[in-house]
Amino acid sequence: MARTQSADYAIRREAIVDRAAELFAERGFLGASIADLADTLKTSKSLIYHYYDSKEDILFDVMHSHVRALLDQAEAIAAKPLAPAQKLRALTQAFIELYVDAAARQRVLLNELSRLPDEQRKTVVGIQRRLIEIVEKIVGELRPELSGRAALKRPSAMLYFGMINWMHTWLDPDGKARPQRIADLAVSTFLDGIEKAELP
Repeated sequence: MARTQSADYAIRREAIVDRAAELFAERGFLGASIADLADTLKTSKSLIYHYYDSKEDILFDVMHSHVRALLDQAEAIAAKPLAPAQKLRALTQAFIELYVDAAARQRVLLNELSRLPDEQRKTVVGIQRRLIEIVEKIVGELRPELSGRAALKRPSAMLYFGMINWMHTWLDPDGKARPQRIADLAVSTFLDGIEKAELP
């Protein structure tokens, strides 16, 4: 007979993922053990293994939950009847809000992706590619002449991500400049550059 799940099964798994994200961000995936995770959660290793088969499965959930949240926001915004610049502004605000709220998960995603088993890594990378494609499409709408220039279209989208992906390393969510203002500055800088850029 299959083991039934308790009513709070999903809540307990989320608590494990939340703490694991912080621990992996602080110590690195290899520097944090299941025993360390159990200690910080004031529980036992066996109880953690009740919810997850391996440390890699926990790492996958840390990353997958983060990129899935980013993609959900991106797809919802991309589907709205907005001008390309408005879409990119809305998208940037949503991304920065998620980066701030899940700074540990963002750090783990950027630093520990290679630690995932191949199939799990392919799943995460597939979602990342979809995010890039959404931004690439918006950039193509901003500069239609990029549509026939694949050599520049993808790099233009990657320049956008290069500008915002590492904000978690320096952005103080409680600082004088609120994250929303930084997001607006970032997207204004990108829009000004992409709209005026001379395409070689």
